[in-house]
Amino acid sequence: MKKFLVILATVLAGVLVVGGIGAVSSISQEEPPVLAATLDGTTMDTPNNGTLPHATLDLSVYPNSSDAVPPPKAGPYESAWLSGQPFYHPSTTIQVPANSVVTINFTQYDSGGQIYNPFFAHVHGSMDGTMTWNGKSVKNVKSDSVGHTFTVHQYPESSQPYFFLSVPLPMNAANAKTDKAGYPVDPQKISVTFVTGEAGTYVWNCEFPCGDEYQEFGGPMQTRGWMAGTFEVVA
Repeated sequence: MKKFLVILATVLAGVLVVGGIGAVSSISQEEPPVLAATLDGTTMDTPNNGTLPHATLDLSVYPNSSDAVPPPKAGPYESAWLSGQPFYHPSTTIQVPANSVVTINFTQYDSGGQIYNPFFAHVHGSMDGTMTWNGKSVKNVKSDSVGHTFTVHQYPESSQPYFFLSVPLPMNAANAKTDKAGYPVDPQKISVTFVTGEAGTYVWNCEFPCGDEYQEFGGPMQTRGWMAGTFEVVA
């Protein structure tokens, strides 16, 4: 009987520990504040759509937090786990208008290297199959020179309108001149323009292996607020 009680107490303790971790993780995984694209006019001669509203949104990617750029909000469990990790700023909860032309401007401050899947070194889903990189129109970057990606895709078995967008963000050189915070003074500037359809809610993440464990796809790469989030197309 005593042995049984010891075993039962051990099992219950394990359940409580796992449950506690799950609760903390759930709290810290709450959605960051919404970052909404700003309507700023119209765009003519879009593919098969004529004139549509145009909206713009700005995102930055940092290799780590600093006094100048604070880290995303997190609970104590994630704060320790994600310390010094890269993240998108100012939010990973993205909102863009439906049936519109949207331009996202990225400022990329991180280094990078070889991406596992060369598919994600190419632009997918933009209005003309290209992006603008430091003022030049390109369709891809070298697969060994990727810093991060911004990849939007469907939820599994989704009945929403199809939507897919993937943008490779080129790396900064390891010897790039940096400021006092350690960020490149001349970061990579990327812009991509795409057309949205009807309203829907999607997910996005980085496809460059920049995290921990799980073949470097853990840690910040699976955490909203860092390298993953939601992408909502709103009417």
